[in-house]
Amino acid sequence: MGKKAKKGNGGFDGDGYNKNVSRQVSDGTGKLKKSFKHHKNSDSQTPIIRKQVEPETAKYFSEIANLFESQGVDLEERSVICGNALEEARGKELELATDYIISHTLETLLDGCDVDNLCSFLRGCSNVFPAIAMDRSGSHVAETALKSLARHVQDTEAYNAIQETLEMMCKVIVVNPVDLMCNCYGSHVLRSLLCLCKGVPLDSSEFHGTKASKVLANRLNLKVSQSDENDSQHLQQGFPNLLKFLVSGMVNCTGEDIKTLQIYQFGSLVLQTALKLLAGDDQELLQVIPVLLGCNKNNLVEGEFIDVTISHETLESMKETAFSHLMEVVLEVAPERLYNEMFMKLFKNSLFELSSHHCGNFVVQALISHARTKDQMELIWEELGLKFEDLLGMGKSGVIASLIASCQRLQTHEYKCCQALAAAVCSKNETSKFIVPRILFLESYFGCEDKSSWNWPGGVKMQVMGSLILQAIFKFQSEWIQPYILSITSMEAKHVLEAAKDAGGARVIEAFLASDASTKQKRRLVVKLRGHFGDLAVHPSGSFTVERCFNAGSLSIRESIASELLAVRTELSKTKQGPHLLMKLDIDRYATKPDHWRSKQASKQSAFNEFYVAFGSSESPKKKKFLCDAMDITEPDKLNTKKEVDGSLTSISMVDDTSAEKKNERKKRKRDVESEDAVGSKKVMENAVKNFLSSGSMDKRRHGASKHKLKI
Repeated sequence: MGKKAKKGNGGFDGDGYNKNVSRQVSDGTGKLKKSFKHHKNSDSQTPIIRKQVEPETAKYFSEIANLFESQGVDLEERSVICGNALEEARGKELELATDYIISHTLETLLDGCDVDNLCSFLRGCSNVFPAIAMDRSGSHVAETALKSLARHVQDTEAYNAIQETLEMMCKVIVVNPVDLMCNCYGSHVLRSLLCLCKGVPLDSSEFHGTKASKVLANRLNLKVSQSDENDSQHLQQGFPNLLKFLVSGMVNCTGEDIKTLQIYQFGSLVLQTALKLLAGDDQELLQVIPVLLGCNKNNLVEGEFIDVTISHETLESMKETAFSHLMEVVLEVAPERLYNEMFMKLFKNSLFELSSHHCGNFVVQALISHARTKDQMELIWEELGLKFEDLLGMGKSGVIASLIASCQRLQTHEYKCCQALAAAVCSKNETSKFIVPRILFLESYFGCEDKSSWNWPGGVKMQVMGSLILQAIFKFQSEWIQPYILSITSMEAKHVLEAAKDAGGARVIEAFLASDASTKQKRRLVVKLRGHFGDLAVHPSGSFTVERCFNAGSLSIRESIASELLAVRTELSKTKQGPHLLMKLDIDRYATKPDHWRSKQASKQSAFNEFYVAFGSSESPKKKKFLCDAMDITEPDKLNTKKEVDGSLTSISMVDDTSAEKKNERKKRKRDVESEDAVGSKKVMENAVKNFLSSGSMDKRRHGASKHKLKI
């Protein structure tokens, strides 16, 4: 096996587990002795004596290991040998699974045996399964057995046998679940068992512990990558009744046990997994969540799930790391009526205090991100709307980002968010040109004692949360974000280039170029990168920015980009994103037939313009943003920064949430004009469609063949 037993431990796991389970639970991890003081005299669990492996048995399994390592066994023989070896293990499962060396052989046997032998082994060790799961070596054996079971679940003939086996194991676990849940090894095994009962992959990162990046993406209304898609979309056949039985058994504890599970890391992780697996089962969640919060399950009645007497203690517990993570999941999966009750009884009038805490602020982020109604957002705004500067100063920018994203999702307080954020980083007597740079470097700016003397910190990585906030801001309609637009277009060329080379800064530039800002405003920014597009294209985070610049640019800017990319074509083709960019911008055609390339670009732009004339008037701004204006700007317009910026602060203050009425008036006028021109526009529409379709037909094979899309 390539591993030798440590000297002096006789081949056993060197963690002190050679007398009984309770000793391992209290001392094995080095942290549990204090937490489980109240379990030591429990009458619910009889100490299990672990015997040493007999020499003959150890020799037998050593020979089995050598046989498999020789690779002289075919698949059919392997299954028979595995079955025979597991028969030999009957009655000795605990000793073998917790032996440092033999446990590896046992994993191989469980992975290669048939489902009958697998179930037989697990039924034989069901009474000691918690002890095996809480051992450093045994936990790997338990995990392997569960993974092997998962492979056979789809076999209808084996389903009943697997269900009976799992039922025996679950009945033993619920007798004393707390020790298993709070053990660093047992916690992982139990989470895998829960996943098996639900029918989701056992190694699912979503249920074992969601990536922080995925949580953040969901909270900020951002797309997640394909690899991070919800594993619940890949459900297999599970055991729903066993899942409910196991979860109800885990929370059927004393009040003292519940407090232990709340604040202890590994216990909290198990509960988080259980809640995620129960998502959508409102009836079950309404029974489980109040108990986890410390409510008496006997007092649960319709409309009164939360006992107000626990509010203070629960809020204080949210400042503990483990419980704050648990509360995030509770808020994510809670049925609407339970969420409403938690909002009013636990969180109301405590949001700013909780937001100021290094753990509690994550709970507030979850609360805001899962707000259901505009009325709830109104209450949240009353407590946090005037605290933007305070929260940013304390480094709690995540709360601000979640608030902006939720206002956007529920379409409320959007303009107020833009105003409050601008005011937090820019005083009334300052121009708005400072807004975007200061948000990009939130830590640097708020860490500066004399903020009025703060300057762009060259060579410093831009803050991720500041970048995400700006990306959210640029999704708002342009009339609300004029100070931000003027700020980003007023940046010096060297700062724009530095931002484009930073992963976070590049995303902000891309968000601006995809926003509802006018083409003229976008091109003011794009021309500042002229001469650097080749350098950006080979940069890991810059190629997507170059593509956005090309789409937003005039014909002359597009040709400049094509020329610069042609100069670095060889180097660019070797990068991950280079081939896609070269194909998308048609650089090969530009290199061989530049006149044809120019003609095609002009034809595309003309077709887009005609298409806009024909159909654009009835499209929303979001659908029109891919169209380019007919004007061709070869040089940036001279921008009187002081005048425009100061003017923007005055003009933007005149816009409020009642601007919808003005929009409706404008739409009505547009409809009147359209009805008058309906007959005359018919011919224009026909020509536009014809040109639009024919402009891409020459290169259909080149551009239409690829179905691969890069994730941005």
